[in-house]
Amino acid sequence: MTRSERLADQLDRHWHKNLRPRLHGLADEEYFWEPVRGCWSIRSRGTSAAPMSAGSGEWTMDSASPDPVPAPVTTIAWRLAHIIVSCLGYRVGWHFGGQNVDSQTFAYAGTADEALKQLDEMYGRWNAGVRELSDADLDNPPTVGPERFPMEGIVLHVNRELIHHGAEISLLRDLYRWQD
Repeated sequence: MTRSERLADQLDRHWHKNLRPRLHGLADEEYFWEPVRGCWSIRSRGTSAAPMSAGSGEWTMDSASPDPVPAPVTTIAWRLAHIIVSCLGYRVGWHFGGQNVDSQTFAYAGTADEALKQLDEMYGRWNAGVRELSDADLDNPPTVGPERFPMEGIVLHVNRELIHHGAEISLLRDLYRWQD
């Protein structure tokens, strides 16, 4: 395996064995479930109580700038949107010639099924792009986008982000199933 294939395989194994199977059967009620008051989520346009809302379509993502401390608890919907746009989407556009993705212009998913389709598409584009990177690409900072450290570090960061946020989503699914 090449270095890029090893990096892609690290996340791909987690994706196929852990994260994606844990998302099977995700229903809208669970997607939008708010385990505590004040959760950030994906909401119908005009219904958010958060300081800011991002998105171009019927659904928007709760946000603030700067991020509040402590950060609010977020729903599965919000976490999936974060993975789709911030973890994968920006970088697919910057580094692999995909359509530019921006949180303000993205059409967030109003259903679990739609979000999973967005996730699968963006993950597939990311994984294919990583697999095509040469050793020279991995050793150097990209020429497009704001990230100015070697591409290998960016790939490892995205891997950590997806593993981290995927584990959070899995925990929320466990809590949802076992709630009183």
